Amino acid sequence: MSNAAHHQVADEELFNVDEFRQALAASKQPIPLLKETLKGVRERMDERFKAGEDIRKLIYGRAWVMDMVLEAIWQRYDWPESKHIELIAVGGYGRGELHPCSDVDILILIDGIEPESYHDSISGFLTLLWDINLDIGSSVRTITECYEEAQNDVTIATNLIESRTIVGSGELHTRVYDEVTSEGAWTDKEFFRAKISEQLDRHEKTNNTEYNLEPNLKNSPGGLRDLQTIGWVAKRHFGSTYIRDLVDDGFLTDSELDTLNKGELYLWTVRYALHMVCNRHDDRLLFDHQRALAEIFGYSDSEGELAVEQFMGKYYRVAKAMSEFNHMLLQHFDEAILRAEDEQVILPLNNRFQLHNNFIDVIYDTVFEHHPFALMEIFVLMATNSQIKGVRASTIRLIRDHRHLIDDEFRNDIRNTSLFMELLRCPDKVSTELKRMNKYGILGLYLPEFGKIVGQMQHDLFHIYTVDAHILKVIQKTRQFRHNDYREQFPIAHRIVNQLPKIELLYIAALYHDIGKGRGGDHSELGAEDVMDFCERHHLGRWDSHLVAWLVRNHLLMSMTAQRKDISDPEIIQTFAEQVHDITHLDYLYVLTLADINATNHTLWNNWRATLMRTLYTETKRTLRRGLENPIEKEDLIEQVQHEAMIVLTRHGLHESEILEFWSTLGDDYFLRETSQSIAWHTRAILEHHDTDVPLVLIRQTSHRLHEGATEIFVYMRDLPNLFAASVATLDQLHLSIQDARVIVTDNQRTLNTYTVLTEDNQPLSENPDYLNEIQQRMVEALDDPEDYPEIIHRRVPRQLKLFATPTTVNISTDPMSQETVLEVITPDRPGLLARIGRIFVENNVSVHKAKITSIGERVEDFFFITDESGQPISDPILCQRLQSDICQQLDEHIHQQES
Repeated sequence: MSNAAHHQVADEELFNVDEFRQALAASKQPIPLLKETLKGVRERMDERFKAGEDIRKLIYGRAWVMDMVLEAIWQRYDWPESKHIELIAVGGYGRGELHPCSDVDILILIDGIEPESYHDSISGFLTLLWDINLDIGSSVRTITECYEEAQNDVTIATNLIESRTIVGSGELHTRVYDEVTSEGAWTDKEFFRAKISEQLDRHEKTNNTEYNLEPNLKNSPGGLRDLQTIGWVAKRHFGSTYIRDLVDDGFLTDSELDTLNKGELYLWTVRYALHMVCNRHDDRLLFDHQRALAEIFGYSDSEGELAVEQFMGKYYRVAKAMSEFNHMLLQHFDEAILRAEDEQVILPLNNRFQLHNNFIDVIYDTVFEHHPFALMEIFVLMATNSQIKGVRASTIRLIRDHRHLIDDEFRNDIRNTSLFMELLRCPDKVSTELKRMNKYGILGLYLPEFGKIVGQMQHDLFHIYTVDAHILKVIQKTRQFRHNDYREQFPIAHRIVNQLPKIELLYIAALYHDIGKGRGGDHSELGAEDVMDFCERHHLGRWDSHLVAWLVRNHLLMSMTAQRKDISDPEIIQTFAEQVHDITHLDYLYVLTLADINATNHTLWNNWRATLMRTLYTETKRTLRRGLENPIEKEDLIEQVQHEAMIVLTRHGLHESEILEFWSTLGDDYFLRETSQSIAWHTRAILEHHDTDVPLVLIRQTSHRLHEGATEIFVYMRDLPNLFAASVATLDQLHLSIQDARVIVTDNQRTLNTYTVLTEDNQPLSENPDYLNEIQQRMVEALDDPEDYPEIIHRRVPRQLKLFATPTTVNISTDPMSQETVLEVITPDRPGLLARIGRIFVENNVSVHKAKITSIGERVEDFFFITDESGQPISDPILCQRLQSDICQQLDEHIHQQES
């Protein structure tokens, strides 16, 4: 925010101006010379950066070099009456800051003469800049035009506020600066409101969090734009030239200024390195570059934490601190600019706090020093008083200055533990105040175990937030479930959270469910130990304490059961019910699980997962109501679905005898895993399908309770070894994503295969009859001769998935119930995955009888129930080894081929 002229210092070792001017003057072909000059300067600056040069010298030094180059190029052209034209640096370059690949924004300012007089010179000047590959942002305007444009666009006004003269007397620049900073262009209040609105829009585009998976160094909360916004407002309203002027104006303390300066220099350093790595103007910390930056900054992998996680953890902590300063200073400015003339309305809340124009404020400056418990009390007051809009800036500073008072004595003080529990029991604003406690650094001090995970990233595509941001978002989700707006999307969760006997127990479990991450070991067990200590310190009863610890220890149980196991199997439901114990545990776990999934990655929640979770909940609840000692008998379930299907089929004129004859060829698994509606649909179509040499392919919106919103593609034909491979390869060619595969082989060697599919971006299929007919015809053509199954298509692997190419894992075991071999594949997701696995099965003469398809973020965990070519479990150790080797090798090679 300072005037760059005061920063720029000539550096002849970096760039010899006299030699350059002489060479340029003598050159008849300046383009190669200019390119080589800029390239040489860049290389020398990069070497200095690697050697640890002060980042300020590099950023200001590059702007100085650019000034010298532009001035020298300017002098090559004819500028008659030069007092009427000036070359002005604007924007970041106007501040005298220039990163390796940043845009060079310039204004050619004209007054008192027609612009056409300079047309040839301006055209030649700008063309030469483009020819030497400078990223130039240029405009040619008169003073009047600048004023008019600035009136209409706050961004233009801002760029002109941060401007300086490169070539010219500076008189025109002074006049235009006075014009665009006048009350006629923007009043102080209008400018401040516009910059706040601009910041809100910018934050909205970056998810309103410092903790984006791939944050933007400029535009994300806590990024450089937040610091620049402070500077723009201070310069426009207070006339501040340097950020240190805010200390003299009473807005910053010396220690805060030091922290702010260090934060800005850190962000500058990361931005310089980012531009150096990607060799282009890009301010996004993409996965492609995070690892390289971690290496540049000297991080190395350690037990429990990758180098890239350490690097990003440092970035997040700095961004959080910069965001905190931005919040505090803009609150200060809000009072000084918008509310300076307002009547000061002060209402006492108690002996320590008051409302100052609806912002909470201390009554006297030593409140926290004399009453440390007020550091906890202030958040309870905000949660219980809807009048309070926020914390007054001066009180934010006092909180920051006194948070060191939070020590073991503070943590064990009954007043503070009682206040914290009171906050968790508040009917409103619990997640809001917990987030505020985290923003001000209070939560991590009060709960040191939480402090350890502040800013801790998880370097994968599954978790898109740092651990602390994720935990607070889980609590926010549990709070949202209460509202009527969420009733339709989360009906069971909405009912549960409004009926839970002690809602605070759910918040405590959410607060601790991931708190053990990054320490090595099982984070669920570590979190359970921590939460028991919390419960003891906060005087929770024994039953409540054990419930919360159980939730933390088992917070992954429900999602893993729903996504990895066959929950249409009554035995799976029975086992899960035994683990859950009772309906109270089930209710708490269900809400925690839904909140956890939705707060992990917004792309994870879809109709499929919603139905999985709802089905597991309702089936388990029914089992618990029957009593664990009275499990559902398989025979009863089979008899029931057959009876219901029979009623439907006989209504359509089919004879019971032919139905039973067909059903006798099917095993129990079919009737346990299919609904009565599906059984009737399949049976009727099969018995009416007379040309048994042609595959029967049926398509409809699924009625299966596990896959709501998806489409079922049913195939009935003679069993062939490579049928699965041909089917999934065809579906892959049709750009369909397989969510589930159910394969049943009859006693007379016919197969009933059901593939549940969505589009490749996991959306429901179009119901257009022509589209569905095309799918049906393509499947019939492919399966009519599956020996020649379709070629696997090659679609581009998404950029982010390539970066998380963890090695494929294959586990093989025998299911004692079905006497089938179970093959588990854990691998990064990518287009055509099932088709490749299917081809490997064909090459090894393996038949697939059942499949469980599960995608978890960027990773798939698929289970295949397979037999050898004689229909027996695979007992040959050589074949098992070959399967493992082939799958791992071919899938991993596929990723590497995509990377190359």
